[in-house]
Amino acid sequence: MFDLPTDLPADLAPLSWLVGVWEGTGVLDYEASGHTYAGEFAHRVSFSHDGGSYLNYSASAWLQSGDATTPLVSEMGYWRLSRPATDADAGPGLLPAREPATARTVDDVEALRNAEGGFDIEVSLVHADGVHELYLGQVRGPRIDLSTDAVVRAAGAKDYVAATRMYGLVDAHLLWAWDIAAFGQEVRSHASARLARVD
Repeated sequence: MFDLPTDLPADLAPLSWLVGVWEGTGVLDYEASGHTYAGEFAHRVSFSHDGGSYLNYSASAWLQSGDATTPLVSEMGYWRLSRPATDADAGPGLLPAREPATARTVDDVEALRNAEGGFDIEVSLVHADGVHELYLGQVRGPRIDLSTDAVVRAAGAKDYVAATRMYGLVDAHLLWAWDIAAFGQEVRSHASARLARVD
């Protein structure tokens, strides 16, 4: 059991259960191009906020084999509710808002609830290996389902074209599963983990 933060902007209330640092282990199991990738990994995930209408996200993982650990890809990004930008929002780039910002209320957020009773969300992630992902999905209570809307790769990045992710809060643990389409394969199971909140 943990306390939900009370200092979040209203837009982050549906995602508030994610805030904190989570650590644990997971299992990697993927086969492509005649090679099997398998093993156990350690994983650390952080969700934080700086007063904006989004959560900051960072994650790192290390493959474990006996006493040896091998760094896997790290990623960072932003999680937010989907809503149209207004003149009170800054951007694009460094352009300031054209109108003064007004605090959004619980009623403003409730107006964003979708037909399934959840909230549509957008997740932008950048991987250290040159992959950029835009996920669209929804948060419904303590469960999040995401699918890539776009994957952009640097010229030297490995073949990776799509993914889905699922996150859930179960018995005070963050459980997640990540399915990918890489090396010419269709989207299929790739990794999953169970993390405990450590901060």
